[in-house]
Amino acid sequence: MKFYENPARSGWAAICRRPSDSNPVVRERVVAIIDRVRKDGDKALLELAAEIDGRCPESIRVSDKAVREACGLVSADVKKAVAEAMKNIRKFHRKQLPKEIRVETAPGVTCIQRPVPISRVGLYIPGGTAPLFSTVLMLAVPAKLAGCDEVILCTPAGKNGKIAPEVLYAAKSCGISRIYEAGGAQAIAAMAFGTETIDKVDKIFGPGNQYVTTAKQILGGSVVAIDMPAGPSEVMVIADSEANPSFVAADLLSQAEHGRDSQVVLVCDSNSFAARVEEEVNRQVKVLGRSDFAEAALEKSSFVIFDEIADMIYFANEYAPEHLIVSTRDPYRIVDGITAAGSVFVGDYTPESAGDYASGTNHTLPTCAWARSFSGVNIDSFIRKMTIQEITREGLEGLSRTIVSMAEAEGLQAHANAVKVRINEK
Repeated sequence: MKFYENPARSGWAAICRRPSDSNPVVRERVVAIIDRVRKDGDKALLELAAEIDGRCPESIRVSDKAVREACGLVSADVKKAVAEAMKNIRKFHRKQLPKEIRVETAPGVTCIQRPVPISRVGLYIPGGTAPLFSTVLMLAVPAKLAGCDEVILCTPAGKNGKIAPEVLYAAKSCGISRIYEAGGAQAIAAMAFGTETIDKVDKIFGPGNQYVTTAKQILGGSVVAIDMPAGPSEVMVIADSEANPSFVAADLLSQAEHGRDSQVVLVCDSNSFAARVEEEVNRQVKVLGRSDFAEAALEKSSFVIFDEIADMIYFANEYAPEHLIVSTRDPYRIVDGITAAGSVFVGDYTPESAGDYASGTNHTLPTCAWARSFSGVNIDSFIRKMTIQEITREGLEGLSRTIVSMAEAEGLQAHANAVKVRINEK
């Protein structure tokens, strides 16, 4: 852990800098994978599975029978938890559904904004060391609420050669029937281009490792839309001397255990409090099953001490964390000044894990300071806003002078003529 006491603003950028994710070796490999999938479709998917994972799936599409069998392996407690989390996620996201807007901007001029669901979306769910079945809920629930016509899901098998039963159960619970055993950059390419088995989608959602992230960045905007830029998970905790060091340490570790490249930052008001949190972190990390991941992440963590609340707020906005926990005497004094964070957690009893699973907010959030310009996944992520206008003859006559003047000033005579021929018609 690195400690900084009242660092000068000139040094903040260095403290806020994330590890570079531009790995030329990874990018070269991903470009090759994308090209193979684009050219060879299913054949490339099967060959890449054998090359990378050492095994080839019997079928790319997961059968209904396999889903039923997997669901039977999920414990009653997990099923109950999934139902409760789905209820809260659905309740919060349903309130976000936009309504059509209709405005008469001038007499005879009607303008409409109509929300339209994205037709085909693809969800990527990581497998690996922590199969994130909670992410299925976070993506599938709003996709279904938004009214997307087609929702498909790609996820890799684990080391045992099987997709985590909880992932398949969550998908079935959300009404997703088209599930494919495909992971990594090749799954992103398959959803972007389409293969014989996997349909091409209009937008891809979901987190992943550096290969998945690189594939999304390469294909996003050129072949397919993506949810947002993303990198390693991160949390910032802002706490004062009255906060509970045990709670703060637990919050830092809950993010650190995601992976070796996770980012954790503590912002507090005294060296003594920072030392108490460090002591708690060292105690708690020893009992974690993923302590190796957490310890590697903690080596790159930062503890930043500020005397002034204003500096804490400015620094948090500069860092723009994926998750921000505020545990202070008067938390809204800080929260109300925050303008750049993926999701904010207020008070001693609002851990980041609540948002990850069951409070109702979405846990698919921008990282690497993208919270300055991107929102986390929400209903709008699955919806386009289409505008419609209808103008009567009288309405056009009222606008004609404005339109013609502007068009001619831009040198676009045909634009002006499109109005003139209508107005001059007898």
